[in-house]
Amino acid sequence: MLPILLKTLPFFALIGLGYLAGRTRFFGAEATAALTKFVFYFALSAMLFGFAANLSLGEILNWTFVFAYLSASVVVYLLATVVALWRGVSVEEAAVEAQCAVIGNVGFLGVPMLVLLLGAAAAGPVLLVLAVDLIVFSSVITLVITARREGRMSLGIFRVLGLGLLRNPMIVSIVLGLAWGATGWALPVPVNEFMTTLGAAATPGALFAIGASLAGRSAERVQVAVWLAAAKLVLHPAAVAVAALVIFPVERYAAGVMIAAAALPVAGNVYILAAHFGVAPQRVSTAILLSTAASVLTVTAVIALVNGGNG
Repeated sequence: MLPILLKTLPFFALIGLGYLAGRTRFFGAEATAALTKFVFYFALSAMLFGFAANLSLGEILNWTFVFAYLSASVVVYLLATVVALWRGVSVEEAAVEAQCAVIGNVGFLGVPMLVLLLGAAAAGPVLLVLAVDLIVFSSVITLVITARREGRMSLGIFRVLGLGLLRNPMIVSIVLGLAWGATGWALPVPVNEFMTTLGAAATPGALFAIGASLAGRSAERVQVAVWLAAAKLVLHPAAVAVAALVIFPVERYAAGVMIAAAALPVAGNVYILAAHFGVAPQRVSTAILLSTAASVLTVTAVIALVNGGNG
C-alpha cells in the first residue's frame, strides 16, 4: 500500500495546498470560483475531449459494465434514502443524502488521477462511470425534488433535464470526442497540441480548486455527514465490487477501474445541486469535507487492492 500512497499523495497534496490557500484567504472565494469555472468549461473539457476522441463508442460503451455499476449504485442510493427517511427527514433531504452516498468526484479527481495511476486504458471505464453519474443520478434528484414540490410529474421537467445535459460541458466534450473518434480521423497536429496543452491544466487546476473550495465549508450535522462519507467511501465501492466481480461478468481490469471510481469522495456538484434547490447544503458540504479528507487513506487502499487484483 505504501508505494500507492506515495503515488496518490501528490494529488492530495495539491488539494491540501488549495485548502491552505483558501483558508489563509490568499485565494478568496471569487478566485476559487473563477478557477473552478476555467477548469470545468475549458481545461477539463479539453482533457475529456482528448480521451474520448481516441476511443470508439464500442470501446467505451459496455452494457454489462453499465448494469453492474448502476445496479450497485442504486442499492446504495436506496439504502441511504431509507436511512434518511427512517430518521424522519423530508423526501427532498433524503434525495440529497442519497446523492452524497453514490456520486463521487469522478470529473475533477477521478479522471486525472485514475488514468495516471491505473493507465491510459482506464479512460474508457472512467468516462462511462462519469456519464452514468451525470445522466442518471443528476436526473433522478431533479425529478424527485421538482415532482415533490410541484405535486406532479410534468413534461416541463424533462425539458429542463434535457437542456441541463446539453449545457453540461463534460457531457458535451465526451459526446463530441466520441463523434470525432467515430470518423477515424486523427486530430490535426495543432488542434491536438492545443487540446493537450489546455487539458494538462485540468489536473493541477481541478485539485487546487477542490481544496480551495473546501476551505470555505462549515460543518453541520457531523454525525449524519460521517455516515454519508462512510457510505460513499466504503459501502459504494464494496457494493460495486460485489456487482462487478461476483454478479456481473465484468472484465477484471475494467471492474477494478469501476471500483476505484466508486471509492472517490463526495462530488462538489452535489453541493451545487443542494444549494440550487435549497436542501441541506451545509450537510452536503460537511460530507464533502470529511469524505475528501478520509479518502487520502481509503482511496489509496482501494487502488492498492485493485492493482493487486489486476496484477
